Amino acid sequence: MKLAIMQPYILPYIGYFQLINAADKFVVYDNIQFTKKGWINRNRILVNGKDEYFTIPLKKDSDFLNIDQRKLSGTFKTERIKLLRRITESYRKAPEFNSVYSLLESVINHDEENLFGFIYQSLQAVCKYLDIKTEFIISSAIPIDHQLKSQDKVMAICKAMNATQYINPVGAVELYAKEIFKQNNIELNFIKSDPIEYRQFNNVFIPWLSMIDVMMFNSKEKVHEYLQSGYTII
Repeated sequence: MKLAIMQPYILPYIGYFQLINAADKFVVYDNIQFTKKGWINRNRILVNGKDEYFTIPLKKDSDFLNIDQRKLSGTFKTERIKLLRRITESYRKAPEFNSVYSLLESVINHDEENLFGFIYQSLQAVCKYLDIKTEFIISSAIPIDHQLKSQDKVMAICKAMNATQYINPVGAVELYAKEIFKQNNIELNFIKSDPIEYRQFNNVFIPWLSMIDVMMFNSKEKVHEYLQSGYTII
């Protein structure tokens, strides 16, 4: 069984979905500490030929809370309208706008105040839209010692899930020791996204934007190609 584990990110780049698609089961961390200035509650879209951030605003709270303990700001009820309008203005002439906007409208208008719950439903919605069949599992539901950190926690999850292969993004290659995994009869591999380029109107191409951008400019069939073969496993 091929297993992947990641933090929850809001409408992340295509490499995140390549990882999900490459695994049989995908564990999403809910009980780890929220980090600022990362990709948990923000990403980038194309606006007038340039990349710009969009952010899901959070209620002010302790910096030491876990992701599943953070709440969306009360202002998001009005700010989500502005976000959808911004997406419309940026992508309304994109070839796949109509179908993708309907998806994003349901995701962004989802009635959920908990940060983890909001992101979790967005990941599942995109996977359903793209016909990704990978099973999702929330990390806190797995019977392990959740005080473990880094490689030890990953190893515990792999064992609890009876994984035979663990797949991780290539950016974390220095964090894990293949020999340790081998000793536990688990194959350790890393996924590296290949350069992907497509037409973004008549602009100079900007890579690795939110999956929003990929879906707006590419048919489902083309996105499936990217998900199936647009990467290398090492």
